[in-house]
Amino acid sequence: MTESESTLIDQIRALTRRIGRRVQYMEVCGTHTVCLFRSGVRSLLPPELRMISGPGCPVCVTAQRHIDAALELATDRRVIIATYGDMLRVPGRRGSLESMRAAGARVEVVMSARDALALARSHPAEEVVFLAVGFETTAPATAAVVAEADRDAVGNFSVLMCHKRIVPAMLALLGDGRSALDGFLCPGHVSVIIGSSAYRPVVARHRVPCVVAGFEPRQLLLGIRRLLQQTASGLARLDNVYPVCVSPAGNGAALKLMREVFRHEDAAWRALGVIGASGFALSERYASFDAVRRFGIVLGCDEDHPGCLCGEVIQGLAEPGDCPLFDRACTPMRPVGPCMVSSEGTCAAWHRYRRTPPRPGRGGRRRKEPSCPW
Repeated sequence: MTESESTLIDQIRALTRRIGRRVQYMEVCGTHTVCLFRSGVRSLLPPELRMISGPGCPVCVTAQRHIDAALELATDRRVIIATYGDMLRVPGRRGSLESMRAAGARVEVVMSARDALALARSHPAEEVVFLAVGFETTAPATAAVVAEADRDAVGNFSVLMCHKRIVPAMLALLGDGRSALDGFLCPGHVSVIIGSSAYRPVVARHRVPCVVAGFEPRQLLLGIRRLLQQTASGLARLDNVYPVCVSPAGNGAALKLMREVFRHEDAAWRALGVIGASGFALSERYASFDAVRRFGIVLGCDEDHPGCLCGEVIQGLAEPGDCPLFDRACTPMRPVGPCMVSSEGTCAAWHRYRRTPPRPGRGGRRRKEPSCPW
């Protein structure tokens, strides 16, 4: 560890003592969660400073209705499902894409949206459906390939839209009133696209500090120190310790492309329910590439495993060790919930990097969900 990082840790400890109470900050990004563990930064923080994970793992927040829609599409032998690898093992009512592929379904793992479009070009007799998952980081790539498919008249390509917007989710968490947060460590990747100014509504409406940070240990420590400095001084403002990559306005070309291809719509999130204007849908010009419309899919309601606390984990209301299934019935080899599946999932990070044993499962508060009329 360099001396500068050691100094930052000393300052973080001093600021925490100065505040004189327990402080809770949420790292919204799943990559931040993994990096805090993997770098060892989390283990060096004082016990009065708690970093809790939020809804920043795109696989984890994808609603069950969309997982089930993908599984329904996979039963059609005319369809090839193109998906990122993290989505393969997410369980749904019919099993998972991995289990369906083992049973003969045509499921292909792709590294990018462009790979999915290339798959459609190389299989003109089949329908290729791209499972478009992710926040504003990956949404521009989906927009680009939809525009390209339209321009080149690639008629056998469509997308199952699951893209989400991060700021509405942050506002929903604060508006819910159940998550006692002193501030947000805002995601670096998303912020490159949307810009640091996108978080101003969070600060303005709820007087909660927001600090954009990168992923190296020094960046994490700089972001946490900046949050503590605000809390210690009674301030709530927007800061950016990652200016080398994140500008206030973001990536203008990517934002323009998303405005052309997408429109905002109310979207379902795992456990958070439907959040207004928190998702992307294809604009009317590109609506023919919407897999839900093309295949006449009826999106059902969401019904998660009754013992799984993934919903509480992504809201910061529980830690993986609180779940009675964690590292017992639910492991990376046999995941029950998506937080154990994704490489950015909080449960997967705890399983891989946490060195202290989890607390005995105590369950947790679960939001009562309506019964699902299948």
